[in-house]
Amino acid sequence: MFNKTKKLLSAALIGSSIALSGAAAAADFNLRAVANSNENDEDYDGLVVFKDYVEAASNGAIKVDLYIGTQLCANGTECLQAIEDGSVDIYVSTSGGVASTFPYVQMFDLPYVMANDRVAEEVLQGPFVRDLRDQILKDSDGVVRLMTIGNTGGWRNFANTKRTLRTPADFKGLKIRTVVADLPQELVKALGASPTPIPWPELFSSFQTGVVDGSKNGITDIMGMKFPEAGLKYVTLDGHAYMAALWMMNNEVFKSMPEEMRKVVVDGFAALQQATFASPKRKSIQAYQEFKKIGGELYVPTPDQKAALAQAAKPVYSWFQSNVREGDRFFKAFQAASKEAEAKFAAEYEKDLK
Repeated sequence: MFNKTKKLLSAALIGSSIALSGAAAAADFNLRAVANSNENDEDYDGLVVFKDYVEAASNGAIKVDLYIGTQLCANGTECLQAIEDGSVDIYVSTSGGVASTFPYVQMFDLPYVMANDRVAEEVLQGPFVRDLRDQILKDSDGVVRLMTIGNTGGWRNFANTKRTLRTPADFKGLKIRTVVADLPQELVKALGASPTPIPWPELFSSFQTGVVDGSKNGITDIMGMKFPEAGLKYVTLDGHAYMAALWMMNNEVFKSMPEEMRKVVVDGFAALQQATFASPKRKSIQAYQEFKKIGGELYVPTPDQKAALAQAAKPVYSWFQSNVREGDRFFKAFQAASKEAEAKFAAEYEKDLK
């Protein structure tokens, strides 16, 4: 889909670059940024920080307009098309939202690869991300540029309306909501439950009517959508996947900017990333308290129980490596980056705990 408008965009941007040469400091760039969420979401927190930083650091040469919701585009497919045709400049998505176009980004849904926030944040600031950026640029014919990877909701945990989930045996017979992407469905099947793809806006009523018994979400999403009112009562804090948010930008718009403005944008995304790393940590405190207050059960698996869940989920790794384009390469790179981060912090513990 990325070929049909590239020539038109390139011609327009070459003309713009000629007009701007010699007057870069006075250039006026208007960036339209889309997040299909709401103002309570971590994506919005990140965009507010990005807008403030970029507009100030560029001395007004860059203006950022925020479109929170679905007024410009409603889902990953539509929003990637909007980046291509130039109606959207910046878009954020979970891996599931753009997996149909870039299937290897499903690696972020691989279970139990990253151990904790510290490891995840180290990995997502490392060279591994530049490799992913290059692949996305290649597959989009140079149109979509991955700018950074943040967080949107903390960690995915298993939640349900029926019972406490301690071991793989407890999953049997449950219908677990997933997104349409293949990997989350493979994970649910590996644990012994039935994956049921349900659109996000329909999940509340699906809990009420028993169409699904559970889901795999972060606590801020659970409370933000009021799922306990629909019968969701049990959350197992297994932290099987980091809720990565991929921030993408029209590469030709980015490259049309003078170098000093590109640096401002890159620094702006670095500030955005830090904001989204921090936001769910703070918001989850109150969300967990509210969940317990209304009678919800939070269960932390023992190390042995978590190891059993991870062992049951291992077939997903083989499936990803065998069935996803570039899956083997990215699985190995992702796993290696995670292990390298763990080793770095283990060495630091040796010094810091004495």
